[in-house]
Amino acid sequence: MWRQVLENGRSAFNEHWPYSALVPVGVGGAALCWLLCGRQRKTIDMGDGWWGHGEKPTEKEDTKINPFRVEVSEDVIKDFHDRLDRTRYFSPLEDSQFHYGMNSVTLKKVVSYWRNTFDWGKQVEIINKYPHYTTNIEGLNIHFIHVKPPNLPAGQKAIPLLMVHGWPGSFYEFYRIIPLLTEPGKHGLDPSFTFEVICPSIPGYGFSEAPHKKGFNGISAARIFYKLMLRLGFSQFYLQGGDWGSLITTIMSQMKPESIKGLHLNVVFISKGGFGMLISLLLGRYLPWLVGMTREDVKRLYPYFEKNVYAILRESGYLHIQATKPDTVGSALNDSPAGLAAYILEKFSTWTNPDYRELEDGGLDRKYSLDDLLTNVMIYWVSGSITSSMRFYKENFTRDFQTNPSARTPVYVPTGIAAFPCELMHTPKVWAKERHKNIVTYNYMPRGGHFAAFEEPELLARDVQQFVSKVEKGTK
Repeated sequence: MWRQVLENGRSAFNEHWPYSALVPVGVGGAALCWLLCGRQRKTIDMGDGWWGHGEKPTEKEDTKINPFRVEVSEDVIKDFHDRLDRTRYFSPLEDSQFHYGMNSVTLKKVVSYWRNTFDWGKQVEIINKYPHYTTNIEGLNIHFIHVKPPNLPAGQKAIPLLMVHGWPGSFYEFYRIIPLLTEPGKHGLDPSFTFEVICPSIPGYGFSEAPHKKGFNGISAARIFYKLMLRLGFSQFYLQGGDWGSLITTIMSQMKPESIKGLHLNVVFISKGGFGMLISLLLGRYLPWLVGMTREDVKRLYPYFEKNVYAILRESGYLHIQATKPDTVGSALNDSPAGLAAYILEKFSTWTNPDYRELEDGGLDRKYSLDDLLTNVMIYWVSGSITSSMRFYKENFTRDFQTNPSARTPVYVPTGIAAFPCELMHTPKVWAKERHKNIVTYNYMPRGGHFAAFEEPELLARDVQQFVSKVEKGTK
């Protein structure tokens, strides 16, 4: 009987696992799967690159850091309003809620608010309240915000922290968590762990210039952000990321572990588990202790196909498009603000909580304000970056994505993991340990989904503080 069970389980695993492995735990983004292997402390070769127009110039790279402000011309806004006014809607299905994606009833309300109530000028003031900069690295103008603590006690140094967003997010995702990290005492958090926060835009996203050549992947982004931190004067620093940010920061930890004091993730990617993973899945539901799982793991994982495989298939249609033909759908989204909003906001509904599929409005205002959601969409619209942002999927999901250096290199830097219950796929600590060899903290978060910093900034900030505290004190 057991032999038949194992054979059936192996068949089901082989049939369905590739889909669950392909999806970043809700990556809009996004996610890259890695081969869990290797015992020696290998690192990834940094290499070099040039992503600007034409050939790399012979003169020395300009390393200046330039102030930047978000400014949008009246002509761009007029064109935007004209396009909203010409939105062509489709007939809604009865009783469909968000099971078919963004329904037209909700879209009409969003567009109406966007056109008649949303104040872009006010939102630009909010965006510009933090210092913005650009600097040219490998031929691209890289945009970032750099927020220093306004008041530090004498003798206390701020802890440098690089935070990296994903898709379909932006640097704006961190606006609710930044004050908690840079002024923790003011917000009821531990003031002894105060951070200096750097939030870059991934090249091709928002106000970071898009690569002009094929092949810009996670390793390229990691190298550019490492160079950025060096240019800012940081030889050692902490990292935090979710979605594509998880991939990029993890690669930075593999690339330059001597510079990374700690890596904090709210998404952990896994891939080929082989027969051991199959046994773990088969026994975990009934004998979790035998395979290193907890009761909370069982609660979040099972029934496995319903909560993981089918959930992933239901939410990953965008992934297959963006990993193959991103420019096709990008042409449509770059031309229609209403279409762009529908495409992006649908992710902020069901990736925040899958139960929001049952709601007529997708629960969009349960955790976010419409102003914040539309500000994120506007960053994509005014920068014209939706197509270049989606190309990042194609550049990462290549034929050799499971055998490239990032897939074969373990992570040895101290790692903290915040496991939010509404991520598309749960990764137990025992699975994460196959790749992350030095997990200092692993916490089951009480609520929250994919966009942790945007949705639950206080929970994430406290978890980051706890992790950094343990690393700094040398405890595990």
